[in-house]
Order: sequence, then structure tokens, then C-alpha cells
Amino acid sequence: MAGKLDGKVAIVTAGGAGIGAATARRFAAEGAAVVVADLSGTRAEQVRGEIAAAGGRAAAIKIDASDPAAIEATVRMAIDSFGRLDVMFNNAGMAEVSLIHETSLESWSRVIAVTLTSTFLGLKYAIPIMRAQKSGVVINTASISGTRGDYGMGSYNAAKAGVINLTRTAALENARFGIRVNCVCPGGINTRVAQVLGKDRADEFRRTMGAAHPIGRMGEPEEIAATVTFLASDESSFITGASIVADGGITAWTGMPRMPGAK
Repeated sequence: MAGKLDGKVAIVTAGGAGIGAATARRFAAEGAAVVVADLSGTRAEQVRGEIAAAGGRAAAIKIDASDPAAIEATVRMAIDSFGRLDVMFNNAGMAEVSLIHETSLESWSRVIAVTLTSTFLGLKYAIPIMRAQKSGVVINTASISGTRGDYGMGSYNAAKAGVINLTRTAALENARFGIRVNCVCPGGINTRVAQVLGKDRADEFRRTMGAAHPIGRMGEPEEIAATVTFLASDESSFITGASIVADGGITAWTGMPRMPGAK
């Protein structure tokens, strides 16, 4: 049976772990050739090897996604290795916990660069290729944190909100060229980020995060990969400029307590 992405070529940034690795594997399973780009060359190569071992096509590259030359080189690798670029998944991002008035300019700039500027760069270098082809799909990883505030996460909230609105603008600018641009807004996902943010209380952090979701747990990377694959495929051909929420119901809640008598 044909896969959803047969014959397509995709780039996945931050593709060496978590949502990125799960998506790279899913893209390959659906028939795409994948360039796995990650800050860790070791992790990128590991995912490439897993794809190859499963019979797929992939290349790996070590990059800093906030570096223009690195993103340009990644796009060039896709063209040189596989002949075209059909799907750009701008997935790189990071968070640092700090109250706004205590956040250093260095920390602010780092989070904005890795989370928002990297998305801009992916669009900047992928879109000319896709315009020439008169087709293409870009998916950006935003977050429900781009639609709401989080205590102590001002730089991350600002960066992810920027990703959402940058997605809308890119969709408007490129729709007439056959290019769709969307973003996915995950809730709490069970990745190594939980370990970073939770520090020495990672297990407690995961339990607390899981309990915050009406569905009763954190999401898994493969669940977001399924959403991204849908957005990359022709099954979403009439969707552009959208922010697709995959959050276990957390943003459906007003925050009000359960009403008396409700079971």
C-alpha cells in the first residue's frame, strides 16, 4: 500500500530526539526521503541509521538551527541528495525558566533564536525552492504556550506566539504558489524536555503535567508525529495558516473548578 508521503522529500530540524525523531521515522515509514538535522550529530546519525535499517531513505546533518548558513546547507543537502524539497518541518526550540524581570538578555536572545529565528530561517530557505516547484508544505512546531501564558516561561511564550503568527503570514504570502504553511501546538509531551524542565524532580514534573491534561496523561512524541504527518500529506490539502492543537484537552478548560453536582 502506498504511503501518505510516497516520493516526497522532507527536512526535520531537531530530528534527533523527541517529536523530531518520531516524525522523521514516521515520514520515512510513509515513503518520504528524510534529512535528519540536529544539534547532536550523533543523534541525527542514529535516527538516520534506524530509518535506513527499516528500508527507508535518509541523510543526517549536524546543525545549529538558529544559524542561517546551517539551514541553507540543510536545504542544499536535501536537493543534492534527493533532488527536491517537499516538506519542511521546523521543529527546533528550547525553553529556559525565569521570571521576566530576572531573565537576562542573553537567555532571552537564546530562546528567541533557537525557537523563533530558526523557524524564520527554515521558511526563508525552503520557500524559494518550493515556489520554483509550485508546491510544498511547511509545518512549524508551535505550542499551546504560544496561545496562553506560563508562569516563569516568558521568553518561550513569546517565541511560540511568534511562531504561530509567522505561520499565518507565511501561509498568506505563499498560498498562490501551491505552498501550505501550518503549525502544530502540542500540550505537554513526554520527551527529554520534561527532564530538563523538571531537573531533579522530573518524575514529579511528569506526573503533575499529566494530571493537568483532561485526558489524564502527557502526550507521546509519536502522537504529535501523526498530526505532523497529516499536515504534510495531501489529506490536509485545504488546510493552510492553521494552528492545530494536540494537547489532550488542556486548552479546552476555562480553569473554573468542577461545578457542584457534576460527576
